[in-house]
Amino acid sequence: MMKEIIFSIVFSFLISVMNLFAQTIDLESNNLIANQVFMSFEKLQGKKVVKVIKDSIVRAIDEATFVRIKDLDFQDGIIEVKVLSRLLKNASPTARGFIGVAYRINADNSKFECMYIRPTNGRADDQVRRNHSIQYFSFPDYKFDRLRKESPEMYESYADMSLGEWITMKIVVKGKQAKLFLNDNKQPSLIVNDLKLGENMSGGIGLFVDVGTEGYFRDLKVVKHQ
Repeated sequence: MMKEIIFSIVFSFLISVMNLFAQTIDLESNNLIANQVFMSFEKLQGKKVVKVIKDSIVRAIDEATFVRIKDLDFQDGIIEVKVLSRLLKNASPTARGFIGVAYRINADNSKFECMYIRPTNGRADDQVRRNHSIQYFSFPDYKFDRLRKESPEMYESYADMSLGEWITMKIVVKGKQAKLFLNDNKQPSLIVNDLKLGENMSGGIGLFVDVGTEGYFRDLKVVKHQ
């Protein structure tokens, strides 16, 4: 009984300490930097949101196309944000509503880790497309096509999702591991055990979109583990 009490006290203390480092990020213009994307501030379904669209001159995929949060250094912890994506009117048939989070971004945006979703795939009639609903990649050397070719199925996964609906993405990062949780699911939808930039990498956080996407973000929260 005494051990249980002591454990409960210690656990509560650890949670309170962890929460000291919890931070709700203000998604305001003076706190954000657009990198190879266009950014605007709107209201959607009564909520204040950041709208992000990839710059059309960036032809390559899985590039540094995100809105970066200013003065935020992240290594281990939790990133949580609500995302919603739509297809642009001129989107190609291969557009998937790509939207997600880049993290551990270095100073000049030349290296980072990223997890994103493809909402159109979540309810596709093609099972292979469904299996590609979620993606991890590492910039610049490990984009989705290389990972899919060299390690099929290891860095992609399925989850139920659709365009035009709010989806909560929660990424839990520790060392070389990252787990992606969607909505209120207690189990991760994707686990990556070998982040390509290594366990000691730290850096910024970015709101990521790719080709053909009209992306919306709100309610960004970050817990940094010390």
